[in-house]
Amino acid sequence: MDVVSLDRFAPCVGEGFDLDMGTGSLALTLAEASPLPAHNLSRARRSPFSLLFRSGSPIVLPQRIYRLKHARLGSIEVFLVPVARDRSGILYQAIYN
Repeated sequence: MDVVSLDRFAPCVGEGFDLDMGTGSLALTLAEASPLPAHNLSRARRSPFSLLFRSGSPIVLPQRIYRLKHARLGSIEVFLVPVARDRSGILYQAIYN
């Protein structure tokens, strides 16, 4: 994937991603892909956006770069930050600006 963009991820909302844990994988679902406000970024290569992934696991992973795999998008490295916990699991956010 050359320049990661919202247009590439938006069709994948609701679909599964595998987070490579080294010794196995953790299933994530892309819960949301939304644009962020562009603050005077006329020379930016892309418009800023946010991705929210949901994990059904009760274990909170630390923020860091993870390799995610998706059936259509292939493999991509993403910096994920745990941002919330609810009855359905943990939410992780990736921000591209």
